[in-house]
Amino acid sequence: MKPNLQNYLLVLTGLVAGVLVSIGHGVFAEREAVQATLPVEELRTFSDVFGRIKNDYVVEVDDKELIENAIRGMLSGLDPHSSYLDAEQFTELQVGTTGQFGGLGIEVGMEDGFVKVIAPIDDTPAQRAGVQAGDLIIRLDDTPVKGMTLNDAVKIMRGKPGSDIELTIVREGLDQPLKISITRDIIKVKSVRARLLEPGFGYLRISQFQSKTAENMVAAIDKLNQENKQPLQGLVLDLRNNPGGVLNGAVAVSDAFLKKGMIVYTEGRIADSRLRFNATPDDVLNGAPLVVLVNQGSASASEIVAGALQDHKRAIIMGVKTFGKGSVQTILPLSSESALKLTTARYYTPSGKSIQAEGITPDIELESIEVAAIDRKFEPLKEANLSGHLENGNAKDKEKGKAKDKKGSEEAEEDDTLSAIEDYNLYEALNLLKGLAILQGRMQ
Repeated sequence: MKPNLQNYLLVLTGLVAGVLVSIGHGVFAEREAVQATLPVEELRTFSDVFGRIKNDYVVEVDDKELIENAIRGMLSGLDPHSSYLDAEQFTELQVGTTGQFGGLGIEVGMEDGFVKVIAPIDDTPAQRAGVQAGDLIIRLDDTPVKGMTLNDAVKIMRGKPGSDIELTIVREGLDQPLKISITRDIIKVKSVRARLLEPGFGYLRISQFQSKTAENMVAAIDKLNQENKQPLQGLVLDLRNNPGGVLNGAVAVSDAFLKKGMIVYTEGRIADSRLRFNATPDDVLNGAPLVVLVNQGSASASEIVAGALQDHKRAIIMGVKTFGKGSVQTILPLSSESALKLTTARYYTPSGKSIQAEGITPDIELESIEVAAIDRKFEPLKEANLSGHLENGNAKDKEKGKAKDKKGSEEAEEDDTLSAIEDYNLYEALNLLKGLAILQGRMQ
């Protein structure tokens, strides 16, 4: 295993619910607030509005509630990933990278006021119940979703393991809404699963990036080598529906396959937002071919890995264009156990490309048979669809988003079982891997 990186906890998730509100995530750091000239007139207006609400609103409103709502309003007007975290939300954010919770096992966002399913996580209650990517959740039990914030919806979906919830879902191609009853379960935060596809060729899936993901990945590859009784001839790295996670986890995973060169760098307005990460010697596969599977649910930290390996020509990227979240959020703890989640930088691939609202284009694009045959009109939710998304920085954004709120998602324990759509992509990846191994003279 390569030396540990700086202990930055940069959460770059883009999609988490059940629901941990993160997506994007940030650096846990405290720093002095930058002093700026205060806009006196604007603050006087704010004070006047505050006073009018306190005196004239139809019911009495608590001062703390008013101030917190004002803070939320300031942050929500910046971009979809900046937000105010109260004590409960701050705790949940930390649990998402280290623990487990009761929930459904879905990655969700908000679109037109409804909860939209980005993807169900493998081997979770939602996936087993038949929830599909693209579903719009319009009711949670008997409560309409319209008018809720994502946080409100998340709180309802999460709950005690063993308890039931009924989702009313609108699905493209169906005339009537579906009612799906789901029993909540413990959603375990386990990021790495691996197995041999056939002698010489391994499969490794990363569901999200945690601080120990790279360490667990290297251990899994060592175990595959032992099971294979000789070093692997090739590996499929599956990052599909991976919403991201901590930055150092993504950097360490990239570093495990690279011997030298830039992995990723970040650029922002303040000095501590400008970071550079370089690879160190050694390749855990010793140069064996690597194919990385991605799709529209691959976001943020997973895009860092795909971008680094693609730019260094270390891997063939295969699948569908990725989500396109290229921003970094910093978690700034405040008093009373609350925090700000603030977008402070964009990240760039080694070639200097910002994927913000653009995504990573695979070297080999694979259409989803299931989506192509059943759901031709469905356009997957991407960063560029989010209302108020951060501009790319290289050029003017090409699209304006439809989404009305931040995203969220649930982490889950991954299972080796692949759906029919994933089997097709994996089959193509394995065939490519074999061809690359032959070219390298690795086939026995």
